[in-house]
Amino acid sequence: MADKVILLDLFASMFGMRARVALALKGVEYEYREEDLRNKSQLLLESNPVHKKIPVLIHNGKPVCESLIIVQYIDEVWNHKSPLLPSDPYQRAQARFWADYIDKKLYDAGRNIWTSKGDEQEFMEILKQLESQLGEKAFFGGESLGFVDVALITYSTWFHTYEMCGNFSIEEQCPKVVAWVKRCLEIEAVSKSLPDPDKIYDFALVLRKVFGIDKA
Repeated sequence: MADKVILLDLFASMFGMRARVALALKGVEYEYREEDLRNKSQLLLESNPVHKKIPVLIHNGKPVCESLIIVQYIDEVWNHKSPLLPSDPYQRAQARFWADYIDKKLYDAGRNIWTSKGDEQEFMEILKQLESQLGEKAFFGGESLGFVDVALITYSTWFHTYEMCGNFSIEEQCPKVVAWVKRCLEIEAVSKSLPDPDKIYDFALVLRKVFGIDKA
């Protein structure tokens, strides 16, 4: 019996994009269901009754919630193709640490840029910390794309929005991060799983009007 995989998601969610990238890297076929977060589906509410958030991966009727947990689940279940997490326990712990750092720091700092007048200082400090961790490596996972790369690359779809709303250049301050983004996008499974940054910007502009930040 073939696996039945459903992803409840929102196109602009960098968290949902992680699941899309991981599934694509593993070559897993799945049914994508776009959620309206103002009118959440019954399936979403039943599948994630605690947080009621996307993304939710439903594998053979069993829901898995929270993006980093979903990526780890995908890595473990479909382990026939290039692992995302390293086999060494210490390196695996380090990968989880930096992915957790991204979640705890980067989302709010980025959101503060596009939902306000655009103070990018905090965001850039976090990105510089991540650039330091990348160092001279091709990917955070070393020579091949790994768990931290999947956790971070989805934010790159929002870089254009941050720059437009904050009036600054990420490449000027973090050129290694931008070069890393370009390397990631050379991988077809990654580039095909991520939305056009212009569409993200349009989405953010609509939300700014909804939030009353920009006058209609």
